[in-house]
Amino acid sequence: MSSPEAPSPHYVRPPSKGVRVQIFDTTLRDGTQSEHVAYSLEDKLDIAHELDELGVDYIEGGWPGSNPKDMGFFDRSVNETWKHAKITAFGSTRHAKNKPADDPNLRALVESRAPVLIIFGKSWDFHVTDALRVSLDDNLAMIRTSVEYLKAHCSEMLYDAEHFFDGYLRNPDYALRSLEAAIKGGAQCLVLCDTNGGTLSAEVARIVGEVRKRFDGVRLGIHPHNDSGVAVANALAAVEAGCTHVQGTINGFGERCGNVDLTPVIANLQLKLGYDCLRGAESLRKLTEASRFVYEVGNLPLRDNQPFVGKSAFAHKGGIHVSAVNRAPATYEHVDPESVGNTRRVLISELSGRSNLVATKGDRFGLKDDPEAQRKVIQRLMELENEGYVFEAADASFELLVERTLGRQKPYFKLHNFRVSVDVDEQARATTVATVKLEVNGQTEHTACDGNGPVNALDGALRKALDGFYPDLKDMHLMDYKVRVVNPRAATAAKVLVSIVSSDHRQRWTTVGVSENIIEASWHALVDSVEFKLNQVRKSAGKPAE
Repeated sequence: MSSPEAPSPHYVRPPSKGVRVQIFDTTLRDGTQSEHVAYSLEDKLDIAHELDELGVDYIEGGWPGSNPKDMGFFDRSVNETWKHAKITAFGSTRHAKNKPADDPNLRALVESRAPVLIIFGKSWDFHVTDALRVSLDDNLAMIRTSVEYLKAHCSEMLYDAEHFFDGYLRNPDYALRSLEAAIKGGAQCLVLCDTNGGTLSAEVARIVGEVRKRFDGVRLGIHPHNDSGVAVANALAAVEAGCTHVQGTINGFGERCGNVDLTPVIANLQLKLGYDCLRGAESLRKLTEASRFVYEVGNLPLRDNQPFVGKSAFAHKGGIHVSAVNRAPATYEHVDPESVGNTRRVLISELSGRSNLVATKGDRFGLKDDPEAQRKVIQRLMELENEGYVFEAADASFELLVERTLGRQKPYFKLHNFRVSVDVDEQARATTVATVKLEVNGQTEHTACDGNGPVNALDGALRKALDGFYPDLKDMHLMDYKVRVVNPRAATAAKVLVSIVSSDHRQRWTTVGVSENIIEASWHALVDSVEFKLNQVRKSAGKPAE
């Protein structure tokens, strides 16, 4: 009896369906309606070029005429070089009282000189009568004549059917007539919008299927919002039902709960469903980079648990998981991390087993073939994490933990004591002074330094004591300082975890300290930062630990 075939190391992409799905990115327009998102003109151009490198088909740059920044984007984009994407301008149908040529909104679209134009119109009769306050027939005329006018001034004309699914559920005949009006005007793609984000996937698939039967041969698109938490599922369901054009934003930015996040949509379409989008596997490997670029330009925190592109998307913490992934990645990974430009991470924590330690640090610290050293390090790790330490993002402090636990860390100095004092005058102005008393190479150093706050003063006093002995510290500086409460229920008596990011001209490293006293926690993180730097100097000089 033959043994079963071994599983593939990762999920195998199904054969291509031979169907291309267009990716329409509206990060620069719909995405900017998200709370906390604001881009300058230069930001928008930088993001547009990143999206072009990714390989999206359309970049919706904004609504010309609505604000000077968006008009500036289109003025600049005309003279930019675009490798693949088509720059698209967005607007609405004409006002009921205006002729198309006299409508300011339509004129602004033409003046944008964007090669692709897209407008939205009402497909829900409730919106027509209660929001626009025009007759149902007038709305259809507004759609047809607006599309018709703009079609003569661009190379490609798209139409967004706003609130289409809500409109179809209330009055399917009128919703379909609104699409017919756009087709009569010359629209080359009908985009069905779930504007309120309230439609579920089975309903989306059913309605798209019915629209496809009615408009056979017309390109259909989907524009889902995430108010029900199913925008990605809705986009995939719509494509399976016949849509070949998907509109969304990178990272799901957008009003209220956001637009559909294009990063899992693209990855699922290509890797799971066999559709072709972007420019193939090479473009797909740029997905994580593009996601993080958009966060960075917007000065927004990354969402670590974001599917496919998040920092934690392929992070393994449990020892059993790590042991299995080391043997066969498919045991706990649904796709190859590198297929979307991400990387596998094995985390060190109190949940770690020896597999985690060996997988991440074994070769680096000589632990791979030393079970007793592994046991000691894991035991010490558990003790410190029980106190509130977290080493997952603090590689420098973890390295020092290993070296100290195994007796391999050189004592660069010995602390006798330190003191921090803060004086506040009658104008509420604070003066901070730190003093440090150390023993360095058999000599006692007693220094003082004032600073902008207790941590800055303490850092200055420590450096002043050490600089004469370790001149390499002069090219080291602190880049970031963060405090997190470990046990918030203890209120002002709670422990805090201090995280410090340091850098020199070669690398960056992160250290941590924990205490009920924020100054003491800061001291531990500062000491680790200095000792890590001195370790790197020693290693680069080829000197062993003393």
